Amino acid sequence: MAKTRTSYLCRDCGGVQAKWIGRCPDCAAWDTLEAFTESPAASTASVGMVAGIAISGAGPGDGNAGVLTKAVPLVEIDQLEVPRIPTGIEEFDRVLGGGVVPGSVALLGGEPGIGKSTLLMQAAARVVAEGRTVLYVSSEESPQQIRLRGDRLLGAAVADLGNLYLCTETNLVRIVEEIRRVKPDLVLLDSIQMVYRGDLDAPPGSTTQLRRCCHDLVQLAKIAGAAVVVVGHVTKEGSLAGPKLLEHVVDAVLAFEGDREHGHRVLRATKNRFGSTQEIGLFEMGGTGLQQLDEGGIAIDTTGPGLPGSVLTATMAGTRCLPVEIQALTSTGFLGSAKRRGTGIDANRLAMLIAVLEKHGGQRLADQDIFAAVAGGIRVTEPAADLALALAIAGAHHGRALRPGTVVLGEVGLTGEIRSVRGIDQRLRELARRGAVAAVIPRSQADLAKDLGLEIHAIAGIGAGLATLE
Repeated sequence: MAKTRTSYLCRDCGGVQAKWIGRCPDCAAWDTLEAFTESPAASTASVGMVAGIAISGAGPGDGNAGVLTKAVPLVEIDQLEVPRIPTGIEEFDRVLGGGVVPGSVALLGGEPGIGKSTLLMQAAARVVAEGRTVLYVSSEESPQQIRLRGDRLLGAAVADLGNLYLCTETNLVRIVEEIRRVKPDLVLLDSIQMVYRGDLDAPPGSTTQLRRCCHDLVQLAKIAGAAVVVVGHVTKEGSLAGPKLLEHVVDAVLAFEGDREHGHRVLRATKNRFGSTQEIGLFEMGGTGLQQLDEGGIAIDTTGPGLPGSVLTATMAGTRCLPVEIQALTSTGFLGSAKRRGTGIDANRLAMLIAVLEKHGGQRLADQDIFAAVAGGIRVTEPAADLALALAIAGAHHGRALRPGTVVLGEVGLTGEIRSVRGIDQRLRELARRGAVAAVIPRSQADLAKDLGLEIHAIAGIGAGLATLE
């Protein structure tokens, strides 16, 4: 009987060590090594059990079963236009780069109850409606639960989904056998944490099982030519559960984010080998599932009075310009223990802007509790919103507001200067189309704001920005 070998795998970087040590020597992370047990036969096999099943189902001369066995010059490789499979959900396809690619594996992560299974069910129904075959594999729910979800989301349209196959299985070998039998164009697996291989002496969800099952699924997708979307759980810190290796071996990593107390959901790609990682998809959770949001219908109100602590700005997500409202609130606290809280804003950025306001803006905020948030549950990380956040804090502190319909763009430096931002002409053009009447922007980019129909206030420092508050 072959002996098993125990190694230690870093869940952050995927590095393998011969023995356990407190700090990973590859990424310098502490307490991230986990035991990984694998038999010599499994680690040295050139073609695994899962790949063998897939190859046995492929006919002789099947192009999907072949691999490049020798090195050839790059120029001798024929260019190939890979046909994508549109999911039928425009926001989903936008993030994927136009649809899923046959032979690829995408990993979709998100908190429990955020809507991952709902998104996959709606996408599966639309792919089937285009005449393709979909295999939905659930390792957590019973067939009756999935049928109830389908009836709730799709209604009478469920009767037309003859090419949507359902499999409730956790054994990877049986799942692969069903893929070989059904020959689907798209495979949806919910979720990878419950799938296991019977020849591994480890429980489902362990590092050993996740590593081998994910490797086998990637190999299967390339051999069978099917697109695979795998659902992964997240930890309490918000990162994908399991070793970091999962994110390295798949072709795309998607994050489904949002606050369960709000209806808005944001889908973004942190890795995408077939498209941009800058695009986002906007959804709203309703009684009949996820609905796509059209941000073009968001208008800027110029009729009501300006509110102290509320400032409008715009953030870029790929080719999309989203107007957002930043709100701030100040209240009397205790000197030396004042609170600084931010929702949808980087806490370190918030602390830096407060320091700039005190040093270069003449504001006394040391004894003030300061709370800042982005309305609607959206998260803003780019520095173009610095000036808007600073004016929101100062306006809330002094009870002063901007003129209604005014938008603010600019990065704030540590010396109090207002720096230029990326794509300001596109942002202002989009904001003007939605009803903005005035804009506070960096002086260095004043020439880019001409002929847009906006009243421009070009400023060079934080002091001039505070003077725009009425």
